[in-house]
Amino acid sequence: MLYNSLKKIFPKDFLIKNELFFRKFIYVFYVGKSHQCPICEKQFRKFLLNQRGEKLCPSCGSMPRDRRLITEFRKEFSEKEKIRLLDFSPSRSLYRKFKKVKNIQYFPTDLSSDFISEYQFDITKIPVEDQFFDCIFCYHILEHIEEDDNAMRELNRVLTEEGKVFVQTPFIQGAIYEDPEVKTEEDRLRHFGQKDHVRIYSVAGLAERLERAGFKVQIKTFEEDDYFGLRLNETVLLLTKN
Repeated sequence: MLYNSLKKIFPKDFLIKNELFFRKFIYVFYVGKSHQCPICEKQFRKFLLNQRGEKLCPSCGSMPRDRRLITEFRKEFSEKEKIRLLDFSPSRSLYRKFKKVKNIQYFPTDLSSDFISEYQFDITKIPVEDQFFDCIFCYHILEHIEEDDNAMRELNRVLTEEGKVFVQTPFIQGAIYEDPEVKTEEDRLRHFGQKDHVRIYSVAGLAERLERAGFKVQIKTFEEDDYFGLRLNETVLLLTKN
């Protein structure tokens, strides 16, 4: 694939900075009407595939979970509403989308240098007043946090009474799998599937912990949508305050 070839030639930072420029040329080869991205709203004849076999938008590079997230966000919020949105480790496609929405006060945050962000909030000590955010995206974050109970209480604290949180992590069947004795990157990769993960949640186990933190949890599992490139049996937890 052209984009994979570019990744072998150019440094990562250069590609991120110039991603949209390169994607304009890539998109030319994918123009059609078989599929559409709900983020950039472009139509095309087929998706790109990454190394994990996930469908990527050839125009904006969105992943299936990004497209699912904005689809679910639009069911709960209008982009014409004035809201404060906190987005942990945002995808580039969603970052670019929400930065352009005038009614949304957007707070993209990341402690690492792997994501585009303008804030560096520690999820266990979010430096804002109570009930500050109307919406929070917490996608693939909690499995990285050792003190996840503190993080969940902080999410509850900074959420408005009518606010909503969208949560997703990798999931396994059965119970949550975690072991505080597993500390090295090599061991975490072997036990949890990624070198910076500290556990693997089950859906029920994560929901139970979130409920203990003061949330009402709605577990949403979805059908596949080939037109928008949305995965079968993808699960999102939608949180509101009790």
